[in-house]
Amino acid sequence: MRSDAAPEAGPRAYPRFDRWQRIEHAIFLISFTVLGITGLAQMFATSPGGELLIGLMGGIETTRIIHRTAAIVLMLVSIYHILGLIYRVFVRRIKLSIVPVLQDLKDLIQDVFFYLGLQNTRSRAGHFSYVEKAEYWALVWGTLIMAITGFMMWNPISTARFVPGEAIPAAKAAHGGEAVLAVSAIILWHFYHVHIRHLNMSMFTGKLSRKEMEHEHPAELDDIDASRVKAEPSQK
Repeated sequence: MRSDAAPEAGPRAYPRFDRWQRIEHAIFLISFTVLGITGLAQMFATSPGGELLIGLMGGIETTRIIHRTAAIVLMLVSIYHILGLIYRVFVRRIKLSIVPVLQDLKDLIQDVFFYLGLQNTRSRAGHFSYVEKAEYWALVWGTLIMAITGFMMWNPISTARFVPGEAIPAAKAAHGGEAVLAVSAIILWHFYHVHIRHLNMSMFTGKLSRKEMEHEHPAELDDIDASRVKAEPSQK
């Protein structure tokens, strides 16, 4: 157990995300928010709230244009993200720490036992916890589903050349359901855990304090203090 009065080892601020990762996150955040607002407004267009939002945005056609523009931006930033991962893996030969490993399952089981009162201590997260990894891959899966179904709805005639016509309404249902799930997850899960339960500003400042590292990533902090790894921005 570290004492608060003990001298701190290593830097006072630990790099978490570099400038380009923060810019990428900001663009994704803005485009996702615009997509959520414009998409749900169209999904519930006959409701009072939907009619109000569509009216504020200048009508249904303008709402659709805004929605599709935001979708293109989100796809571009997603492609940039994928290219960045490819560069890190195949050029810089960096092992991606966002990939789930067996230890994540062990950490999950330990935390379940802890919350049930059967374990005295919680798991000690490394650079990414199993919660962060699950959220990341859920985002990847959700973005893929939204991209495919959104393209099918945007180009129904072209889509019908390759798949049965019944696929179009199926894509609409999947697109709407995933949209509700994604927005709900961001508000109820991500926003609570990152900004309410514990305010984590690292995606905006690029850094974590030592106290935050002790709370969020204690195993990684131990490795940094023992000089087993260097403190550096996330490489996903």
